[in-house]
Amino acid sequence: MPAAAVQQDAEPLLRIRSLARTYGSGEAAVHALRAVDLDVAQGEFIVLLGPSGSGKSTLLNILGGLDGPTSGEVSFRGQRLDGASDTELTRYRREHVGFVFQFYNLIPSLTVAENVALVTDIATDPMPVDEALALVALTPRRNHFPSQLSGGEQQRVAIARAIAKRPQLLLCDEPTGALDYATGKLVLEVIARINTELGTTALVITHNAAIAGMADRVVRLADGRIASVEVPPRRLSPAELSW
Repeated sequence: MPAAAVQQDAEPLLRIRSLARTYGSGEAAVHALRAVDLDVAQGEFIVLLGPSGSGKSTLLNILGGLDGPTSGEVSFRGQRLDGASDTELTRYRREHVGFVFQFYNLIPSLTVAENVALVTDIATDPMPVDEALALVALTPRRNHFPSQLSGGEQQRVAIARAIAKRPQLLLCDEPTGALDYATGKLVLEVIARINTELGTTALVITHNAAIAGMADRVVRLADGRIASVEVPPRRLSPAELSW
């Protein structure tokens, strides 16, 4: 979605205030996040940049309901996630969040279509499996097994599986980290298409600063804090990126 189309003045999809996450205690304590404040608009495409250990994955895990903060607030469409029960967080993940990781986590003994169908079986309003596969341009591979696919094709299956439940939020942690340049661009094109055509809010973690050109906003983290928030002058298509 072009930056101009993102309604920053509307109620944010995600609202984060004074968010902190500490692992351990005493001298061994690790402060993964410190006093993070951020609003994320419906339909926005955000790229999270920062060195290893800056807090990117911790932030994504909290936003996805996989982890909870030590202190602070995080809300999804006005509903608090901090302090939510395990049952409530499971429902939140199932109904509202799609995850894409660096490694594809496909089940080897299932076909492409069967891997995607695993999510549609538990979703409340899933899209048809073939519709999800068409969005990632993998319809001809629906009956293949993961071992018969390239790395980029496996990642696109993972994306189809993530979006098949029609999530409002797509969280991607290094989705191109294991892919070569050309294949990585294809995967980025799929994520951009999901964002623009379905209006799905996307947050993408990457070490690749060039990918920031795709974003409505670029959030840079350092030492568990937001170091800067930048708005690129023009949102680039993946085809325009180079690294």
